[in-house]
Amino acid sequence: MPVAVCLGAGLLLGLAGPISGKFDNPVFVAAGIVFSSGWPWACYAFLVGYFRRSRIESVLLASLGLAIGVVTYYLFKDMNPTILPGMKPVTPISGEMEMGAPGHASSEGQILVWGIAAFVFGAPLGLVGNVARIPGIGGLLFRLLVPLIAFFEATQRLSTEADSQGPYFAVTWNVIRVAACVAALALLGHTVWSWRVRRSRADGRTDAAEPSRRL
Repeated sequence: MPVAVCLGAGLLLGLAGPISGKFDNPVFVAAGIVFSSGWPWACYAFLVGYFRRSRIESVLLASLGLAIGVVTYYLFKDMNPTILPGMKPVTPISGEMEMGAPGHASSEGQILVWGIAAFVFGAPLGLVGNVARIPGIGGLLFRLLVPLIAFFEATQRLSTEADSQGPYFAVTWNVIRVAACVAALALLGHTVWSWRVRRSRADGRTDAAEPSRRL
């Protein structure tokens, strides 16, 4: 995966949540819920590491891409605030966007906190993604990381936030939880199937070599 593609995907990841949140269509509402949660960001860092051969590049690009996504996410939300139904847009007062304004300071703090988190968590996730390239059972546990993160986050959000959120919230997270289970089973099945194929090929080569040894 080229470097520009890795970083561009981080930029798009940062835009996906805020843009989706501006539409009332159920599909966009669900997309806004998904891309404003944590597991797609973990999945991005994992995939960057998976598609880079160098482990050092996997670590650096995963962290840098997440940082770009974080900055893009909060800057876009600042420049295009979402107006809730029934509310009127407020004309910004003079100097609101200058340094020291409450909204600007809050956004800067969030960028700083989550930007640091991007570097802290992006690096190990990128490394795990690179190690997940190991074929067979050796890389299976690493490949299962993202489905486990998605399942855990979905379970936590359903147990703590479902009652206070809209009707699409519970549906979206239940779908994510089911999809995480399906993905985990698919990865497990693919690993077992690949192992059986390699073993049968090895047995076939062994059987083919036996007659020549006897001769």
